[in-house]
Amino acid sequence: MTEDKRYQIAVSAVPQYIAEQSEPANGSYVFAYTITIQNVGTVPAQLISRHWIITDASGEVQEVRGLGVVGHQPLLQPGEKFVYTSGCQLETPVGTMRGSYQLTGIDGMQFEAEIPEFTLAVPHVLH
Repeated sequence: MTEDKRYQIAVSAVPQYIAEQSEPANGSYVFAYTITIQNVGTVPAQLISRHWIITDASGEVQEVRGLGVVGHQPLLQPGEKFVYTSGCQLETPVGTMRGSYQLTGIDGMQFEAEIPEFTLAVPHVLH
């Protein structure tokens, strides 16, 4: 099956540990992540919803589903980017996030964009 190049979204993430909001003694580690979503296809597409899979170092998994991102359902023209920052809290100093965005092309075609897995880690915990 050939992937349709008209419906392509590139997703990248930059995570950051938020020490001032974390309480390691109480098992609370807060992370922010900045996501860049770019329409690298040829059809304008609107981000409708998201699905996150968040896994901590103990293997605990949280799934988060919801409409849009940070209160927006951006319509991305070809070549256009949408950047936002959000966050999550873990009970361990290391974890991962991955998932997908559900989008609808201006022509009505529904498709998904993968959010590649990225690592959340307190600085100097991983080598």
